[in-house]
Amino acid sequence: MYFNSLAFGVFLAVVWLVYQFTPDRHRWLALALASLGFYASLKAPLLLFALGLVAILSYALGHCIARQENDALKLRLLWVGIAVNIGVLCLVKYLQPIAGVLCPSLVPAGRQVNLFVTIGVSYFTLQAICYLADIYLGRVEPERHLGRFALYLGFFPKLLQGPIERAGDLLPQLQAPYRCSYENMRSGALLFAWGLFKKTAVANRLALYVNTVYGDVHSYGGVSLLMATYMYAIQIYADFSGYTDMALGVARFFNIRLTQNFNSPYLATSVADFWRRWHISFSRWILDYIFRPLQVLWRGGGNYGTAAALLVTFLFSGLWHGVAWGFVIWGLLHGTYLAGSVFYKPWASRIAQRLGFQNHPVRRVVQTVVTFHLVCMAWIFFRAGSVADGWYVLTHLLGGVGGYLAAAFENLRHLTQHKELVDPILLGKTLPRFLLLLASLAVFGTASLLRDCIRIQARSAWVRWPAYYLLASATAFLGVYNDVGFVYFQF
Repeated sequence: MYFNSLAFGVFLAVVWLVYQFTPDRHRWLALALASLGFYASLKAPLLLFALGLVAILSYALGHCIARQENDALKLRLLWVGIAVNIGVLCLVKYLQPIAGVLCPSLVPAGRQVNLFVTIGVSYFTLQAICYLADIYLGRVEPERHLGRFALYLGFFPKLLQGPIERAGDLLPQLQAPYRCSYENMRSGALLFAWGLFKKTAVANRLALYVNTVYGDVHSYGGVSLLMATYMYAIQIYADFSGYTDMALGVARFFNIRLTQNFNSPYLATSVADFWRRWHISFSRWILDYIFRPLQVLWRGGGNYGTAAALLVTFLFSGLWHGVAWGFVIWGLLHGTYLAGSVFYKPWASRIAQRLGFQNHPVRRVVQTVVTFHLVCMAWIFFRAGSVADGWYVLTHLLGGVGGYLAAAFENLRHLTQHKELVDPILLGKTLPRFLLLLASLAVFGTASLLRDCIRIQARSAWVRWPAYYLLASATAFLGVYNDVGFVYFQF
């Protein structure tokens, strides 16, 4: 049941109505049953079993850690909890390949069987680990109510793709008395509508082009590969942040504010800045629970210890997405960028200061452009079907681009009459369809730039309602409504 489906709209309306007439002391149960039903709609019983197992064991271990006064035993219990959750994560994520070897009849070649669907497991297991770690560190008290704790792990808006919520942020909201808030309803609906536009009109439309090229990279040359790579960078951002906006919007219908997960990541001036803006809840998780402990452990190595901690942290980030060489290379590329910056950044700052470019706007533009292209280079291996395909794209990305740009500029007035110049851009699609894509990107870019400046909700009804109408119209006319799943559902 995708957020952009009619079935989810009906489901949400029913859950919200039931929630309004449920007494405060039982409202957790209404949301818990809704979350259970939402997860059950995937028809993957193993997921429900995994969620129940993680909830019960993490709940029990959380209380054991809090009661334990011996520090050594306390640490051992924490490691038991980490091992249990990682064990559940690995078992669910890699059960299909294991079953494919041990019992091939259960796993038809090239097909995903419902028994082996893994959606959501990566998120609630990481959330359980940070819950146990925060109890160990004394940041939170263990939740006494098992049902409310299970809801904290499995709250349906954030269950499938996050954000990864901290116990200290979400659990108090699940305990708070509920009063229907018009402001939350309005802001939630606007967030959901904006996320729906990003998913249907931007991500889904870009997917048509990206899948065409990356599905058969050897059939395309430099300009097409470059276009598809830029398109994928926008697609994955619109897709993932679109889901997050819809999740945040749905949660606000119940007066719950989830963690903001994106903050204009492609405006970052460094890769470190990118990770402060991209998948923020996950970035904070790996920073707090992997990088910082490793940095403390290897602090004797100075900058080399910090660099090694960054490499290991982002290797984990790659492996979290899946055991495939493409993800490993993606993670190691980001780890290498960040490890290199440990040594490079002080020199760059000193040189910029001596040249008088420390706070110059040109420096910021250059940093943003360079960072974006470093991120795009890593996305190639993230998206490519194999390392060989990724290497092909990387080594053929700029082939013939200079000559193409010169020819295009020379024939700019009559570009549509030169099939050899138009085809590498259209990527096998028609001109009207490509113009619809440009319209979607124009609306997306303009609205993204103006969204924070204008603050639609603070304006009068004469401004708000035309804006709502324009957004709804753009979604209706520019959206692609075929069955294009969310990119991060596979993780």
